[in-house]
Amino acid sequence: MKITGSVALVTGANRGIGRHFAQQLLHRGATKVYATARTPRLVDLPGAEVLRLDITDPASVAAAAGAASDVTLLINNAGVFTQQNLVTGDPEKIRLEMDTNYFGTLNVVRAFTPVLAANGGGAILNVLSAMSWLAYDGANAYSAAKAAAWSLTNGIRLELAGQGTAVTGLHLASTDTDMMAGWDVEKNDPADVVRAALDGIEAGKMEILADNNCVQLKAALSADPSVLYPQAVPAA
Repeated sequence: MKITGSVALVTGANRGIGRHFAQQLLHRGATKVYATARTPRLVDLPGAEVLRLDITDPASVAAAAGAASDVTLLINNAGVFTQQNLVTGDPEKIRLEMDTNYFGTLNVVRAFTPVLAANGGGAILNVLSAMSWLAYDGANAYSAAKAAAWSLTNGIRLELAGQGTAVTGLHLASTDTDMMAGWDVEKNDPADVVRAALDGIEAGKMEILADNNCVQLKAALSADPSVLYPQAVPAA
């Protein structure tokens, strides 16, 4: 998949990583970039084609797929982070996490699968998270939804191989966006994350680990859970 000459659509392109994706795609020679958001007026990116898209609304998704029938590269970036735990958190916010980060992404994939097939197969990038692999007290609803999105990514990779659609998962730890504004932790530069993601797409990678935290977490998945969750080990 070459960025130059591609026609890309980015969900959640009004800010953060999504805006960086749209901007870098234009700079790297994409023929057209659809920058989508629930509120189109918030997209301020010269050169982009702005579309309304609410990934949780099937009618909105269908309308976007009809309007962007030339897409060859789909970037599923839109998501929410409500900072909810599972046992004590707000059930409506927990459901919002899953409806957006999992079902919303699936809505877009299902709508654009025939578009990509008609245009030669193309590629899909799903923006995942280090928390696809790690539960975190205070944000376990997000971890659960992103874990589901990781499984979704692996599943559609198998289902779409026959039509020649490459599917890539992007994992990243804390990154300097509005979503992480209230967290006093070390953060990635979003421009670096997007650069690595686009390089990975062009290299045909199935999975991109954007930082060392993700590299270490992926390696630790084969270990006993006590390695990742020492605080949960029962007292002797």
